[in-house]
Amino acid sequence: MGRVRCKDYRGLKSLNSEQQQQLHAARKTTHAYLQQSAAVPEGTTASVNIPTATFSNGRTIPLIGLGTWKSSPGQAHAAVSAAVRCGYRHIDCASIYGNEHEIGAALAELFAEGTVQREELFITTKLWNSDHNNVEAACRRSLAALHLTYLDLYLTHWPVVTGCTGPTLVPSTAETWSAMEGLVRQGLVRSIGLSNFSRVKLQQLMDSPTLTIKPAVLQVEAHPYWPNTILIDWAQQQGIHVTAYSPLGSPDSASIMRRGKESRRLMEDAQVLAVAGKYNKSPAQVLIRWALERGTSCLPKSANEGRIAANFQVLDWQLDPADTTTLSNLKHRERMVTGIMWLDARGPYKSVSELWNDEKEQAVGS
Repeated sequence: MGRVRCKDYRGLKSLNSEQQQQLHAARKTTHAYLQQSAAVPEGTTASVNIPTATFSNGRTIPLIGLGTWKSSPGQAHAAVSAAVRCGYRHIDCASIYGNEHEIGAALAELFAEGTVQREELFITTKLWNSDHNNVEAACRRSLAALHLTYLDLYLTHWPVVTGCTGPTLVPSTAETWSAMEGLVRQGLVRSIGLSNFSRVKLQQLMDSPTLTIKPAVLQVEAHPYWPNTILIDWAQQQGIHVTAYSPLGSPDSASIMRRGKESRRLMEDAQVLAVAGKYNKSPAQVLIRWALERGTSCLPKSANEGRIAANFQVLDWQLDPADTTTLSNLKHRERMVTGIMWLDARGPYKSVSELWNDEKEQAVGS
């Protein structure tokens, strides 16, 4: 394909009929161009038909989102801007990431210039461990930082309460959840869910007599080294959508999670590389495609504009069933985000197995 000509309509309050026709033609051209290139020219917006999943409450979530954990200062703004311009419509945030203000600035710019409308985006953020007693205030702080009036999804980040001692959480998960439900009733949040909860902990919440709104989403680690198959299958049977974080194996979290030298890098695995070579794709693209074919949404993270675009180039091809099975059954099994930092001899979790309820079976493939 030859050069793509771009029209810059930023700053215009309305388009005449000729400009509308030009914009429609440009979107069709950009879509075709995106299939051949991992780069989108500055000032254009890709028009891509993104697959979605439907929650139990009828709302939908785009299956590919941009992860923003561990983005260095200044990176999140550029990453979000680049991602939205090349077609992403799902951005995953958290107050503890420390970059909601950057993401909010990028969103405000994108809205102001007409690149995308608020209703076209799906924005998630998360309640941090220190805010379980102040759920509404924490949510409003995130909304202010993100320059938003509502969130598409608000998650309890961990089954952890800062400073909690003793055998149980105070406030309890059910009490925190009741406050989350209040956000939905106020219109601050459209859907609510949980992150890093085991099947046992999630079932305990669902059995709570005070629960009035069912969790829409469970966000957990999932990749071929930690498929989490039993947990994912169970959640899907309950009508709970699963979002896979760290779909590329979280290669840059080793020091945070205190992983030893025996920890492996998923994107360097020989079988992953072999499958990627078969399709002439990158290891990251193959891992993202694997996540989508399991029925999960996923959150590849990158601050590099080229890789952000390349990670989105997974919508027009599929893995053969045999290759999906190969990736699901890699011999090495390793949870990368162990949660070891939440262990405390005085608190409810004295071991990793207590945090995850010893769900070793989650390592099983398909």
